[in-house]
Amino acid sequence: MKLKKIYRFDNKRQIWRIIPTSTGQLIIEEREPEKKQAYFHCLTLESGKKLLKDFQLDDKFWVGIETIRDDIIYFHKYAKPDMPKHRGIFAYGIKSQDLIWENPELVFQFLFGDKLYAFKERFEGKYYYSINPLNGEIIEEIGENYDLINNLRSESLIEEDSKGQLFPQIFETESVADNRAIDSINSLRNHIVISGKMEHILKNDLLLVSFHEVNSKGTFNNLFKAVDLSTGKYILEEVINKETNLYLTDSFFIKDDFLFLLFGKTRLQVYKTIF
Repeated sequence: MKLKKIYRFDNKRQIWRIIPTSTGQLIIEEREPEKKQAYFHCLTLESGKKLLKDFQLDDKFWVGIETIRDDIIYFHKYAKPDMPKHRGIFAYGIKSQDLIWENPELVFQFLFGDKLYAFKERFEGKYYYSINPLNGEIIEEIGENYDLINNLRSESLIEEDSKGQLFPQIFETESVADNRAIDSINSLRNHIVISGKMEHILKNDLLLVSFHEVNSKGTFNNLFKAVDLSTGKYILEEVINKETNLYLTDSFFIKDDFLFLLFGKTRLQVYKTIF
């Protein structure tokens, strides 16, 4: 087994979100908080070819992504700057590179099946609708049927969990069933003075770990290692953050055969597992 680097992405801006899509694309959100600018990119997952670069809505900062489906990015704005409450749905087509539809009054809730569910804030509470996600047309007024919405939301979360993505968890010996992974991490601890907790992903014969060691300057280096448990050999070793005073987390994840590894806050490298 090998991990082959297939491309890197680095604009010297803070990478905010990394979202692989179900149609073989990669959406990256970058932000420059001091300039109040947000940028959105779309790459071909397999090659890194840029399909969309530095895209911005008319509001260039107070905007975010709700979700992505069928080559459509569903953006939201905010009810007020510096406040977390979302407002509006803005559906942008990746292939057509234009705004397909928008509804500034509704608030996105979730996608499930062939419908988008959203609500409008009213004085007496939330009033729900089901919407055609391709054109924004209202299919049904659900009203205040919260039980139905909660049940559909639960089903949508089950659907989300089946997308092949794995995120790091804190390593605890008692929660790991594979003795090879336990032995590999114990070996690391015997050779390196590790500070803080270790994050890991275990998928079949592939073990990915991130941890911090104290360097000669008294700060931390954040190290990443990938182990092929079938051979016990390291197939990737990287320093992903140097001389930090903080324990940094959530710097990697996998989807199917792809590894996404974040260096610092601005550089993403994408690897593919080769068997």
